[in-house]
Amino acid sequence: MTAEKDILLALFEAALAAALPDGKFAGRLPPPPKGRTLVLGAGKAAARMARAFEEAWAGPCAGLVITRYGHACPTRFVEVVEAAHPVPDAAGRDATRRILELAREAGPDDLVVCLISGGASALLTAPAQGLDLADKQALNAALLTSGAPISIMNKVRKAVSAVKGGRLAAAIYPARVVTYLISDVPGDDPAVIGSGPTVADATDPDSVLAELARYFIPVSPALAAAIRANRMPQALPRSEVHVIATPLMALEAAATRARAMGFTPLILGDAIEGEARDVGIAFAGIARAAATHGMPAHPPCLLLSGGETTVTVKGGEQGGGRGGRNTEFLLALTAALGGAPGICALACDTDGIDGTEDNAGAWSDSRTLERARAAGQDVAAALARHDAHGVFAALGQLVTTGPTLTNVNDFRAILVQERNRGFRP
Repeated sequence: MTAEKDILLALFEAALAAALPDGKFAGRLPPPPKGRTLVLGAGKAAARMARAFEEAWAGPCAGLVITRYGHACPTRFVEVVEAAHPVPDAAGRDATRRILELAREAGPDDLVVCLISGGASALLTAPAQGLDLADKQALNAALLTSGAPISIMNKVRKAVSAVKGGRLAAAIYPARVVTYLISDVPGDDPAVIGSGPTVADATDPDSVLAELARYFIPVSPALAAAIRANRMPQALPRSEVHVIATPLMALEAAATRARAMGFTPLILGDAIEGEARDVGIAFAGIARAAATHGMPAHPPCLLLSGGETTVTVKGGEQGGGRGGRNTEFLLALTAALGGAPGICALACDTDGIDGTEDNAGAWSDSRTLERARAAGQDVAAALARHDAHGVFAALGQLVTTGPTLTNVNDFRAILVQERNRGFRP
């Protein structure tokens, strides 16, 4: 058990190291401006990105970035403000106002460096005209339990924001804008990462309202009117974008470490979406195929994947659990495997926080179900109430890293160590 856990944790550490911004600015820096260099940004990795930029930039700079509570790190020149995530708070609202003020002060000879990573959608909070912070908090809370994928969440967030969807870059103009992104979204679309505060967007307001209806999110007349009136910029001159870390980079780093350990790695995808428990069941089938038939890879092999699954709390479900999407994925996978020998797995969020708890995720092996029964844990009931955290906490199988200061979303590793012809009942 210890050896399997150590292997999985080593792979996760390799993935995290590849996702950090350190050293990622080399070869991507613009020439120094005639005027000032201003650094603005937001996200779970924003503080670490600001420090890495400071280390790479030869000239003076100043500015402000917003990160999640507990995700700050020391910087020399750029101020770091902490705020709430995933539901925005007054600290994020006030810091965003200051960012917009700094943006509007930039002149044509200035350079504005924008540092955006996952989490910026909640941390950069400036309600559109006609809305207030309470409106945005209620909308964010509804989105988080709706089952909507991150692309839809960010589409809605842009529509109700005075800073997202290119509006920050519009406020910065006529200064030059260079944006550096750490992607936490399937497909690495700059317009989606952090809701694209420096990326032009032509989204139709009616399509946003249609998505809200699709996920049964109530829309007041005031909210509908604000969305229709809040048009986004169609073009942004003097703006360029660089993506410096992605989910695929993290998976490839884990694959390299796996080869060094003697395992055959197979990356199943870096943009896996869907209900966490459904994805867990599907991946159990893939692991079983590898164990019994040697496909899609022969043991000893490692099945890697990333992306962002969702957990939907539907009407009539008991709810009330403490599990995040990674622990729910893992518990569903573990239950579906039924104690199959030679298979262990880890599922973690690369920001170090799975859901609202302080763990990154969890790990499991072929004896997890047996230990759960011995500990009086009802796995099926835990899944029904979305409380995978409770099961893994009782077994001592949570993975706790603390804030990692990066974010490329889910990291999942399934290790298949031996061939077998059947599963335990």
